[in-house]
Amino acid sequence: MTVVTLGETMALLSTPAWGRVTGGSALPVGIGGAESNVAIGLARLGVPSTWISRVGDDAFGALVTREVRAEGVRVLAERDPEAPTGLMVKEMRGGKPWRVRYYRRGSAASRLSPSDIEPSVVAEADVLHVSGITAALGPGPRETLDHVIGLARAAGTRVSFDVNYRATLWPPAEAGPVLARLAAAADVVFAGPEEAALLLGREPVREPSFGRGEDLARELAKTGPGTVVVKLGALGSVALHGDEVHRAEAVPVTVVDPVGAGDAFVAGYLSGLVSGADVRQCLRLGNAAGAAVCRVPGDWEGLPTRDELRAEEPVEVVR
Repeated sequence: MTVVTLGETMALLSTPAWGRVTGGSALPVGIGGAESNVAIGLARLGVPSTWISRVGDDAFGALVTREVRAEGVRVLAERDPEAPTGLMVKEMRGGKPWRVRYYRRGSAASRLSPSDIEPSVVAEADVLHVSGITAALGPGPRETLDHVIGLARAAGTRVSFDVNYRATLWPPAEAGPVLARLAAAADVVFAGPEEAALLLGREPVREPSFGRGEDLARELAKTGPGTVVVKLGALGSVALHGDEVHRAEAVPVTVVDPVGAGDAFVAGYLSGLVSGADVRQCLRLGNAAGAAVCRVPGDWEGLPTRDELRAEEPVEVVR
């Protein structure tokens, strides 16, 4: 019952609550990265997880690996002496997150290559989880994704893929075909309505609904994945598994910071998957985990433990 993740984690700086940076401003330092968020979320839910990446041989790289490891995640991250750890800056306005800027070009993680992957680590896992963010980092990371997915397929390890499209990293015309190919190679695909439309070459979805989510899931399933999960935000989530459709309504929550909710959803869903839960229960676990993260500031700090997730009604945590 183990999950392996692969992707970039960056140092995270947050501007003052009022937004303006002046001389002498203190900027809190943290970390953030989709795949490590999922790994931390799984670890808190009692699922052994491994995170594979590259970081710079610098203070930020040391921070990233130390923080992820401190959460109980097995860290396999090469320290690169020739490239820095990526950086993102969360700009605040009125005390709330307003915009995130990324400084990751030429980062250590953009130099990921197949040589960074130990085949036995993938072969021994129950699930390999990757995302479209890694594909956007450059040719090396993209080749690494193809390589690690190939290793997983050969070993019988299930492949989980979160589309995680980032318009700031690459344009839709370039991203669409690459992400669609990766989704087709996965066993489980996670996407928002707009991401699903991107993969299918459709117009963006303006008004998400369970019905529209189901339609998108059915279309995506025709390309290869056995399970397609469409995250509908405040509505909840819908999944197509085989020929069966499953829906789960969202947990009502007052949103403080939505960043990281999608990663939390994936962690909750995968915790159910590796525990043998049915698809609807996996959706409910994902919804509850995503809601928990929305309640507090930060990308991953609000990821729930098993006890905390159990307190979310009407969720029943599978033992």
